[in-house]
Amino acid sequence: MMNVEQQYIDLFSQTEAMICKHSAEVLNAPRATAFADFERLGFPTRKMEKYKYTDISKYFEPDYGLNLNRLEIPVNPYEVFKCDVPNMSTALYFVVNDAFYNKVLPKGHLPEGVIFGSLKEVAAEHPELVKKYYGKLADTSKDGVTAFNTAFAQDGVVFYVPKNVVVEKPIQLVNILRADVNFMVNRRVLIILEDGAQARLLICDHAMDSVNFLATQVIEVFAGENAVFDMYELEETHTSTVRISNLYVKQEANSNVLLNGMTLHNGTTRNTTEVLLAGEGAEINLCGMAIADKNQHVDNNTSIDHAVPNCTSNELFKYVLDDQSVGAFSGLVLVRPDAQHTNSQQTNRNLCATRDARMYTQPQLEIYADDVKCSHGATVGQLDENALFYMRSRGIAEKEARLLLMFAFVNEVIDTIRLDALKDRLHLLVEKRFRGELNKCQGCAICK
Repeated sequence: MMNVEQQYIDLFSQTEAMICKHSAEVLNAPRATAFADFERLGFPTRKMEKYKYTDISKYFEPDYGLNLNRLEIPVNPYEVFKCDVPNMSTALYFVVNDAFYNKVLPKGHLPEGVIFGSLKEVAAEHPELVKKYYGKLADTSKDGVTAFNTAFAQDGVVFYVPKNVVVEKPIQLVNILRADVNFMVNRRVLIILEDGAQARLLICDHAMDSVNFLATQVIEVFAGENAVFDMYELEETHTSTVRISNLYVKQEANSNVLLNGMTLHNGTTRNTTEVLLAGEGAEINLCGMAIADKNQHVDNNTSIDHAVPNCTSNELFKYVLDDQSVGAFSGLVLVRPDAQHTNSQQTNRNLCATRDARMYTQPQLEIYADDVKCSHGATVGQLDENALFYMRSRGIAEKEARLLLMFAFVNEVIDTIRLDALKDRLHLLVEKRFRGELNKCQGCAICK
C-alpha cells in the first residue's frame, strides 16, 4: 500500500532541515503535524468516496524533480509572457513553479495597507498576520494532498486587504511551470479580506515546457463581514500536466464570493472546493466549466456547508467532452439543523460530443433543516439533433453548427464573470479552443 508514499516519506525525513531553511517560521510551524498526517493518510485512492473518479496516488508514482533547495529558475516572466487582457489593466504578478517572482514587480500601486506578495517574505515580515490564518482552513488531518502540500510548501502568495479597503484594479496572478525534467511543484495561496474589503483576482495556469508536471495547490480564502471577492481560475496547460488543487473558503456575515474555475486545456485536473458559510446573509456563487478532448480528465469536487441560517449558494458547472475525455462532478450541499431560510441551487449540465467521452455526475443534498429552498439538477446529453438539423437547413456546415451549439452551451458559465474585459476575452478564447487553435501552451494565450 505505502510504496508510492514511501519515497516522499524518505525525502521529507532527509530534507526537512533544508525545506525549513528555505521557508519561513510560520510555514514551518505546522510542517511536522502535516507530515505525520500524510504518513497516516497517504495519498487518496479511488477507494475513497470523495476521490472515486480520480486515482490521485497513481500520479505521484513517477519520479519528479523538486526544487527544495530553491535554486533560481532563469526566466523573466515579464519578458516571456506578454500577458494582459486587452482593456483590462491588471496588476500582474508571477509565480514560477512554486516561488513568487519578485525581481520585477508591476508599477501600479495597490491601495495603502494592501499586501500582495511572497508568502515566505510576508510571513517573515508580518508573522502575526500570516500565523492567524495560515493552515486554519486547510485541515491536514482530513486530506492527504493538503497534508502533503503543507509538509512540502516553502513559498506561495499572500493577498491581504484591510478593513473597508476596495482594490479597484483586478489582480492577475500567472502560475508558470518551467523545467527541463519531470517536475513537481507545491503551491500555496493565502487570501484574507477583512470586513468590508473588496477585491478581484484572476489566476492563470500555464506550462512553458513539455515535460511532465505535477502541481499540488492549496488555497485558503477568508472573507470577512460584508467583504466582496471574485476569484477566477483559468487553466491552460498541456496534456502532460497534472493539477491537484484544494480550495478552502470561509465566509462571514453578508459576504459575497464568486468562484469560477475554467479548464480550457489540461492533462489531468482534480479541483476540490470546500466553502463554509459561517455568517448569516453570506452568498457564494460557485461556477466552473471544462472543455476537454483527447484523453483529458477533469474532476471537480465541491462542498458547500450552510452552517447558519439565511445564506445563499448558487452553483453552476458545465462540461463539454470530446474524443475519449472523462469528466466528473460531485457536489455536496449540506444544510445544518439550524440553518433555516437557506436558499441553494445546484446545476450541472454536460455535453458528450462523442460516444467514447464519459461524464460522471453526483449531485448531493444533505438537508437537516425544514424551512429551506434547495434544488439540484444534473444532465448529461448529446448535441441537440433538431437544432443541428435546423442550422444545416439554413446553410450552416455541420462542423460549424456543432461548434456554435457547444459555444452557446458554455456561454452561461462565462456570463457569470463580473469583469467585462475578462468575459469578452474568454468568449474569444473558448471559441478558439473549440476550433482547435489552443493546442499547446506557449506563453499566455490570453494575450495572443
